Amino acid sequence: MREEPQIGAMFGAGDVTTFMGLPAASVDGADGSAAILGATTATPYASVGAYCRGGPAAIRAGAAPYAANLAHIDFDLGGAIFPDGRVSAVDCGDVDIDESDSAGNRDRIRAAVATLLDRGLVPVVLGGDDSVPIPVLEAYAGRGPLTILQIDAHIDWRDEVQGEHLGLSSTMRRASEMEHVGRIVQVGQRAIGSARVGDHADAVAAGVQFVSARELATGGAGPVLDLIPAGSDVFIAFDVDALDPTTMPAVIGPAPGGLTYLQAVELMAGAAERGRIVGFDLVEFLAERDQGGIGALTAARVVTFALGLVARQASRVSP
Repeated sequence: MREEPQIGAMFGAGDVTTFMGLPAASVDGADGSAAILGATTATPYASVGAYCRGGPAAIRAGAAPYAANLAHIDFDLGGAIFPDGRVSAVDCGDVDIDESDSAGNRDRIRAAVATLLDRGLVPVVLGGDDSVPIPVLEAYAGRGPLTILQIDAHIDWRDEVQGEHLGLSSTMRRASEMEHVGRIVQVGQRAIGSARVGDHADAVAAGVQFVSARELATGGAGPVLDLIPAGSDVFIAFDVDALDPTTMPAVIGPAPGGLTYLQAVELMAGAAERGRIVGFDLVEFLAERDQGGIGALTAARVVTFALGLVARQASRVSP
């Protein structure tokens, strides 16, 4: 059987274990503008377990073919990923996770993110199940007010599911209860998820601004970006099921009508123009459901774009 050609080999990429071959660093020793941090799970429901445990590794593999191309032009960003010519991001590997110790997982994720923030880096977290953003956002306590831009097919406003208050369906409700969170803008909702009519009403009463996938398709990114306070600190919570399953099949609940990759990066670029990106997470990459690696490649491109935006903030270069 003929071996499948690998584009990375054509451009000089070798075997790498970090995201795009970025320098490896410990959380305590990280330096630069941003740090990749893998978090495979935080608080899984007993019924589904750590269903995205393979997410960070698959996303790193999706980026690996381009590990020798960090200095090449990235046309989505309008220049090299790191515009000052110096690679200013590191990969800190994965947080140690024990699938039977949810409280410990949350503590370790929260502590790792807080350490990166203390060192002046922007955490770029690779998930991992949908509960990961809760301890990630908790790490920003005392650093508010924070504006959250959630890009997601679902609103994550259940108070509890199966007795769990910190699971995958509750992330934005828990975020709304954090004193350092000022505004939540949620974009990309479509189809049917775990939210009930009352959950949506609770979110609206709490001040959440919603722009559905259908509204985004007809009105563009402008109305979303107008909801982000100018000059604010923005955390982008990116659930890959926001994307259409034609480019992101690797999710737990696929539904037609999702965002394109370019719509997603327009939202991210616009958020960076409105304010300052202080954190990013990407969750719900279900590696077992990927098809031909297209989901891993798409997720890796979203993460690469986030790194480029953060690098531009640091060097004051516009995308």
